[in-house]
Amino acid sequence: MEETYIIHSNGYIPGDRLDDRPLIAVIGAGDINEDDPIYGLAFELGKALIDNGYRIITGGYGGIMEAASRGGRESDKHSSGDIIGILPSRSREGANPFIDIVIPSGLGLIRNSVIANSDAVIAVGGGAGTLSEMAFAWQFGRLLIAYRVEGWSGELADRQIDGRERAPNVQNDRVYGVDASDEVLLILANHLEDYN
Repeated sequence: MEETYIIHSNGYIPGDRLDDRPLIAVIGAGDINEDDPIYGLAFELGKALIDNGYRIITGGYGGIMEAASRGGRESDKHSSGDIIGILPSRSREGANPFIDIVIPSGLGLIRNSVIANSDAVIAVGGGAGTLSEMAFAWQFGRLLIAYRVEGWSGELADRQIDGRERAPNVQNDRVYGVDASDEVLLILANHLEDYN
């Protein structure tokens, strides 16, 4: 029997059963290559997320998006449907080869708001596109984690973007700054439910 996917507000759900695994967005620069240490951080992050029962969503192209997708694909716990890429164009062209489900949205830059509405958003570096996704995630009240590296993730790590109350049960709400994937997993375990 062919596996089906049902559209849901938090992503795509395989088969007939409700898949309650959190959908984690990984965002960052699309022009980082394999030789850049930041690519390695995103690769390790993607693998760690799938290893620990999460699903991944990205913008679907290269750089950080490819690194996280590639890492997720190399997890022993990876299964079809774990890695989703939402492209801004109407074409699948240019999608990285490590994505399980490619969604050519035709939304252009607005697709950043779709990605930012995941259960949690993790930024690794990044420029203006990453900044917009971080701002959307903040406004949507999502758990927002940022690597302390060059780019907007490093600029906003450990800070509040503004003074709005996003999670009433969280003291010291902020963009949670991290240096490695084990810190990300700890923050997800301790705070994901507070933001959803």
